[in-house]
Amino acid sequence: MFSEEPIQELKPKPRGLTPTQRLYLGLALVGVVSGYVGAFFFVQGQDGEIIKTNKHITVTEDSATIAAVDKIAPTVVSIISERDVQTIFGNTVHQTGGGTGFIIDENGLILTNKHVIETKADYKVLTSEGGSYEMEVVDMDPFFDLALVEIRATGLPVAELGDSDALKVGQRVITVGNALGEFQNSVSAGIVSGIGRAITAIGSTSGSERLEGVIQTDAAINPGNSGGPLVNIDGQVVGINTATSQGADGIGFALPINIAKTAIESVQAKGRIVRPMIGLRYIHITPEFAALNNMEQTAGALIARGDNGELAVTPNGPADKADIEEGDIVLAVNGEKITKDISLTGLVQKYSSGDTITVELLRNGRELTKSVTLQEAKS
Repeated sequence: MFSEEPIQELKPKPRGLTPTQRLYLGLALVGVVSGYVGAFFFVQGQDGEIIKTNKHITVTEDSATIAAVDKIAPTVVSIISERDVQTIFGNTVHQTGGGTGFIIDENGLILTNKHVIETKADYKVLTSEGGSYEMEVVDMDPFFDLALVEIRATGLPVAELGDSDALKVGQRVITVGNALGEFQNSVSAGIVSGIGRAITAIGSTSGSERLEGVIQTDAAINPGNSGGPLVNIDGQVVGINTATSQGADGIGFALPINIAKTAIESVQAKGRIVRPMIGLRYIHITPEFAALNNMEQTAGALIARGDNGELAVTPNGPADKADIEEGDIVLAVNGEKITKDISLTGLVQKYSSGDTITVELLRNGRELTKSVTLQEAKS
């Protein structure tokens, strides 16, 4: 440990120093001075890591953030929408909107949020280098707020995808996006505040959607940032910025990139997003829902019709073929329980269309087990 006491003045003896004494004195001075400098700036660990001292803070953290932004920024695009909307007074108003995406293939494949591009409008994509392109929707994910779009371009910079399963609470992350639809490639930084959150996201036109396993961060996610990358300090994409919490500052949410990887792989292999479906509509039972409805069962998936009369069980679908009925409560899939934070959809999405799963359910107080062969979901 380095001392920070003042260096004492060293005075030679009146008779002078021998050559050997001068050598020892020189080495001592070098050692003391270098020790003081080391304490003043930084200490370098055995593995080359820069360790901050309690005296001064180095710029290594800022340098890492800048390097991560430099790496991801060329891959980030702004998605601009334009449409004419008729008001209640009968006049037409021209509306513009903005979102974000990032390039995942050098030939123009872009990942974004579904809610960014699902409104009927004219869309164009602006790259970080100033290019403007017409956009074509490749596919939208039937279960997650994800979409893949394409522009006609080649040789584009590509974002490096990281591993969202490796994220830790407290880890530093960075967001890049088209903030407020007008400030292209705006950057904010923060930490991972939580992992594995379950939220209900409400869009202006898409209604509500339950999202599970999402990343919570205090890095600012402003309107227009949706669909942009959440990256780690190495500049790797670990999430897709998706939602913010209304009425609270510093609470944003991103879909884990690992959820998107299967969608990307299926588009690259088959030209479309392939997800498995069980063919059920349900209400996710929580302790709060059970209390409000005087239910003894506090967890599970209650098979029920939609608010607009949509059927609880898809005719001739996987669940229908397995004799699952409206009013049943699904408890588990392949032995994995449905909980407050784990839904039926989340469990089913671990499998592929064509897989046969075991479903445990409750019917009129009696437990049953059904074998269900999953089918491909349609967008």
